[in-house]
Amino acid sequence: MTERVFNFSPGPATLPYEVLVQAGKDVVNFQETGIGLIEISHRSREFMAVAEEAEKNLRELMEIPDNYKVLFLQGGASSQFFMIPMNLLGNGKKATYLNTGTWAKKAIKEAKLFGEIDVPYSSEENSFNRVPTQDEYTVAEDSEYLYFVSNNTIYGTQFPEFPETEKMLISDMSSDILSRKIDISRFGLIFAGAQKNLGPAGVTIVIIRDDLLERTPQNTPTMLKYKTHADKGSMFNTPPCFAIYAVGEVLKWLKKQGGVAAMEEINREKATLIYDVIDSTDYYIGHAEKESRSLMNISFNLPTAELEAKFIAEAATIGLNGLKGHRSIGGCRASIYNAFPRDGIVKLVEFMKQFELDNPA
Repeated sequence: MTERVFNFSPGPATLPYEVLVQAGKDVVNFQETGIGLIEISHRSREFMAVAEEAEKNLRELMEIPDNYKVLFLQGGASSQFFMIPMNLLGNGKKATYLNTGTWAKKAIKEAKLFGEIDVPYSSEENSFNRVPTQDEYTVAEDSEYLYFVSNNTIYGTQFPEFPETEKMLISDMSSDILSRKIDISRFGLIFAGAQKNLGPAGVTIVIIRDDLLERTPQNTPTMLKYKTHADKGSMFNTPPCFAIYAVGEVLKWLKKQGGVAAMEEINREKATLIYDVIDSTDYYIGHAEKESRSLMNISFNLPTAELEAKFIAEAATIGLNGLKGHRSIGGCRASIYNAFPRDGIVKLVEFMKQFELDNPA
């Protein structure tokens, strides 16, 4: 087999190697049933056990209270941009959104179809290089909820602390779920596409407080009601079986690593190794302000676009893949989610130092 590279891609992203190996076996013959994982019925005893264990482990790792439902949905995180306001707003109702990046901006656009949306903070004029401090915005008194994106994949920013408000919090945690401990009880709803920090593309995790299931307007289509899926244990229709299975395997792996608290410590160390190189020189310029830096996605620039292209190309030749920045801001980006190994960080840091010596501006 060709030697595996270090995959810095932002999503679909790197997965634990042992999960890939196990999945490869189970796709062919799942638990010695003689049936491949992607063939087995979602109603079978074997797959129902897979889904139940995945939910159990997610609840344990995130310390999810009993009065919250865990849903495994389809449609990607982007479908939540309209499902949330469709279920929780309605005519004459208002919500507050913080505009800190591309995905927040897209969510705001969709939410405006279902209610009045107040946007008291935006960092768009500064290319989304920071998230707000608590005193930089006010949540409207008549808002149903405050919506924010906890980690902005493209721009490399992250809320170091979550907003303090009496209003219900709703958060898109697609790119930093399970990377640090959070208090679920502060949120009405959390969602995350799996393909960054949880598993492969195809399933979106929604964690929703029970009482919110009863707020959906009557004219909401059946498939787009959270209650529909909660009442049927995410089995109202055929779920994304393989993606749920893979999430379950990643959750088992996370438990072996020591859980969320242990991963948070590891993630901070990994990110610090790269930020220390950026801060030690004028050659590399981080996109995010220091107080807003992400532990998951590190976006940075070199002195010229030509040097950035050379950096990305040469890095790929030594097995450092996926370092090209998003087209909206260019430059470089290292996505270092939970499953990204420390060895890859060390190799990148060594390459960054040598590249600067070999390619003076």
